[in-house]
Amino acid sequence: MASTPTPAFPEGRPPRFRATVHGTVFGDRERHFAGLGRGDPLQLRADPPVQEAPEVWVHVATGEPIGHLPPDIAQWLWPWMSLGGVAEARVIRVEGADAPSWRRLLIDVTCRVE
Repeated sequence: MASTPTPAFPEGRPPRFRATVHGTVFGDRERHFAGLGRGDPLQLRADPPVQEAPEVWVHVATGEPIGHLPPDIAQWLWPWMSLGGVAEARVIRVEGADAPSWRRLLIDVTCRVE
């Protein structure tokens, strides 16, 4: 069975970058931070295309959502992922409640570009 070709990666965008995770304070998502440590894998999932402003969501390994990538990243990453592009993430740093919510989780994102 032939594999689906990877879609063209957005020109001028980095295939590897660091990002903060936004929206972590809603729905008690921060409860999942206690088990996270440097290097832990995270899942990135693109919203379905029916969303008005689709986002790229960050999930822990068990599948629970913990937040989303910033909109300025999602605007170029989401279209690529929705066409079949794959991006992976790992935890760089987890901070406590004394840090602003949008700075509590820093991740390293790697896009599979072939």
